[in-house]
Amino acid sequence: MSILFAIFLSMLKIGCFAFGGGYAIIALLENEFISKRNWIDHDEFLDVVAIAESTPGPIAINVATYIGYKLKGVFGAVVATVGMCLPSFVIMYLVSLFYEQFMEITLVAAAFKGIQICVVYLIASAGLKMLKKMKKTPQNIIVFSVTCIGMILCTLFDVHISSVWFILAAGVLGLSIFFIKKTRAKGEKTK
Repeated sequence: MSILFAIFLSMLKIGCFAFGGGYAIIALLENEFISKRNWIDHDEFLDVVAIAESTPGPIAINVATYIGYKLKGVFGAVVATVGMCLPSFVIMYLVSLFYEQFMEITLVAAAFKGIQICVVYLIASAGLKMLKKMKKTPQNIIVFSVTCIGMILCTLFDVHISSVWFILAAGVLGLSIFFIKKTRAKGEKTK
């Protein structure tokens, strides 16, 4: 029972500070699950983030569900998901009741401006940490480079392509490289 409570409290804590959405929360997830709790290792975390990003739903909730399931099965997944969602639900409900009055307060508006800047840092920090931890295999470097070049070119030429297409293209590129390696390995075995 104590592990379920620990899962719930960890997810609740992260859910309370999930400003900026999924990408901004990756740094918090990594710190909690790898550094503090040691529930998963860096390689597994990178895989979980990739899977969570490519499946429907918010990345933070997908990661929380995976961690809960890994630790305590279906019940752990439910506890983790509720823990992650509860703060957002409560905060959004309260904000929706008083939104107009809430945003007219100068201090609140200034605080949200500061939070926006912090979100950019959190996203960049999480991306750099994941890049440092990524295995530097030729396949990973090729997929990363092609994706970055594609995104930069789209930005420079003001071409609007959904990030879903980049994820799908990176997946296809990764599969292509895998099958090329597999075909080469078969060819070398038959020699």
